[in-house]
Amino acid sequence: MDNGGGNSLPSGADGVKRKVCYFYDPEVGNYYYGQGHPMKPHRIRMTHALLAHYGLLQHMQVLKPFPARDRDLCRFHADDYVSFLRSITPETQQDQLRQLKRFNVGEDCPVFDGLYSFCQTYAGGSVGGAVKLNHGLCDIAINWAGGLHHAKKCEASGFCYVNDIVLAILELLKQHERVLYVDIDIHHGDGVEEAFYTTDRVMTVSFHKFGDYFPGTGDILDIGYSKGKFYSLNVPLDDGIDDESYHYLFKPIIGKVMEVFKPGAVVLQCGADSLSGDRLGCFNLSIKGHADCVRFMRSFNVPLLLLGGGGYTIRNVARCWCYETGVALGMEVDDKMPQHEYYEYFGPDYTLHVAPSNMENKNTRQMLEDIRSKLLDNLSKLEHAPSVPFQERPPDTEIPEADEDQEDPDERWDPESDMEVDEEQKPLPSRVKRELIEPDGKDQPWLLLPGRSESKFRPPTRS
Repeated sequence: MDNGGGNSLPSGADGVKRKVCYFYDPEVGNYYYGQGHPMKPHRIRMTHALLAHYGLLQHMQVLKPFPARDRDLCRFHADDYVSFLRSITPETQQDQLRQLKRFNVGEDCPVFDGLYSFCQTYAGGSVGGAVKLNHGLCDIAINWAGGLHHAKKCEASGFCYVNDIVLAILELLKQHERVLYVDIDIHHGDGVEEAFYTTDRVMTVSFHKFGDYFPGTGDILDIGYSKGKFYSLNVPLDDGIDDESYHYLFKPIIGKVMEVFKPGAVVLQCGADSLSGDRLGCFNLSIKGHADCVRFMRSFNVPLLLLGGGGYTIRNVARCWCYETGVALGMEVDDKMPQHEYYEYFGPDYTLHVAPSNMENKNTRQMLEDIRSKLLDNLSKLEHAPSVPFQERPPDTEIPEADEDQEDPDERWDPESDMEVDEEQKPLPSRVKRELIEPDGKDQPWLLLPGRSESKFRPPTRS
């Protein structure tokens, strides 16, 4: 489809076709957090295999992300933290115990082979997606390796090292006065909320489990500060929430946000740990219910960046993100799964969809009504979209990403770009431990880590 300067969105409330860019690095599935750790980058490779065998890749522009460089990461993160991530290795970590403690690396966020390359790769996909959207080259950009929403300016947190979401939003703000961030991971999107807590140019909306659950933040009373007051929205939920209850909140709240905030671009973090049966989660959403959030955001015809996030029952993560890629494309995918290299993960039924469980929904209708009316009331305090006078803005980032099959890597660079190669950066060894194929049913038990009661590893308490 000719994108005619990016105006490929069809007219009407929700036309079917969208021009979609999809970022994927074939190496990403080789990174390994370590024995028994619930975060498995291998799920990104499983998702990609499903997309290939369902025939969805041919309907998108498939791009290998250009790795984010030091200076890109330092647009949000502290220089010394980025230097630390670049230099730390499993072999040298014993000599850097003070630094590990200072940057919160070592427990939930272990040091592993290729750690910095992993960060560069997943951040590169999210920033690359933002650049594509800014240039009007696609309507929806997808980076399932991204969405690591807990990382802070100076520290790792909750399996996240670099906050690719904040970096992507900073990129979108070069072109758009207002950017909306929506988070449907089961955990509160604390790192992103914190980064934009005092500005009215980014609105953050997080739907999450609240109460004795990592990271412990995201109270309905946390609404932003100073110019950012009322520009943070938190939707605190309890165990067992199902599709119907979730959308009783999601649709009216997001509908009102779109009406009053009028974002120029939307970032949707699609963490799949809010699905029924997640190894660390305690919600009861079906894949269709989760994907309805994507469908709803897509219906507004606003440039959309879709990112991954949590998700620890990896066969369901791959199912979910495959289905949601289909939603982005406006294509319905068959429930019967095609044969492919990870087929054995999906037995005994070998289908895309999984039924929710019969767990109790602790979110009563009264609780849901109270949350809904409180948040709609907060939104009524934003009479209209804030007007942002444009100061001189940073130069546009040119597009360094290459098509996966591009032959000459040197041709990627635009000579006018501010994204030239870091001369001073030492090349990183690409020695990466390949994860052993370990089908989900045989997952390790949770690690109970000493000393940090707020570890994301802790299994949810189900009374």
